[in-house]
Amino acid sequence: MVGIIDYGAGNIRSVSNALNRLNVRHFISSDYHELDKADKLIFPGVGEARSAMEALIKSGLTDWLIQIRVPFLGICLGMQLLLERTTERNTECLGLLAGESKRFGNEQTGLKVPHMGWNQVRHDSKMPLFKCIADGENFYFVHSYYVPLTSETIGTTEYGVQFTSALKNENYYGVQFHPEKSGPTGLQLLRNFVELC
Repeated sequence: MVGIIDYGAGNIRSVSNALNRLNVRHFISSDYHELDKADKLIFPGVGEARSAMEALIKSGLTDWLIQIRVPFLGICLGMQLLLERTTERNTECLGLLAGESKRFGNEQTGLKVPHMGWNQVRHDSKMPLFKCIADGENFYFVHSYYVPLTSETIGTTEYGVQFTSALKNENYYGVQFHPEKSGPTGLQLLRNFVELC
């Protein structure tokens, strides 16, 4: 059973609809006592980092998130919040991964921000998350901040700079793109997470 974490800053319905298309049993909750019953967790994210962190703190989810042991998938802002911090309003994040996310355009000129639309993801095809997904496949992105390359990077994308579009650290996975909006390829990635990760 997959638990979708509802903290008021996620693209909850789109993720739920994608899981319905895959016939994956799931539930949506903001109560960590309920979420503890899930075999897998998905952490969607849309919006602004400071507001999202404030919502997580208010809901009492922050301490719980940093000690979970089941497979976890952070999407978009849900991936960025795994880091120590973001330059978006100088926000302290969950601190599960070293580093900070940065805004496009600070080092690159002429970029349209946000980065919106389809773009390629280069990845290690040996990773279970990318099983049956060709290297260089396109996924759908909408974001103004990016995660620089780290030792946890398992997928990269180019947009003025090469950035982390997928990462993994122990049971924590993150993707910068929106698999729930990426057609059959995105559904395959969600299926891989649920079945293989």
